[in-house]
Amino acid sequence: MIDKQHNNFRQKSPKKRFLSILGICFFAFYFILGVLIIFWKGFPLQIDPTYRTFFGILLIVYSFMRFARLWQNNFKN
Repeated sequence: MIDKQHNNFRQKSPKKRFLSILGICFFAFYFILGVLIIFWKGFPLQIDPTYRTFFGILLIVYSFMRFARLWQNNFKN
């Protein structure tokens, strides 16, 4: 089964491979942005800490939703 998934990744077109890499980059972007918003004390926008934490968690959850969708699209049978 692992060999089948490995061969499936190698048989992707360059367009699908590029979109997969782009999806991983955006997952990382949203995740890092969420963590920065939560923990960066000198955040340039004046937002109530409760709302800032909520927004950061929302971005992290959204990043994992994007990753789950990317995982399903890349490894479906």
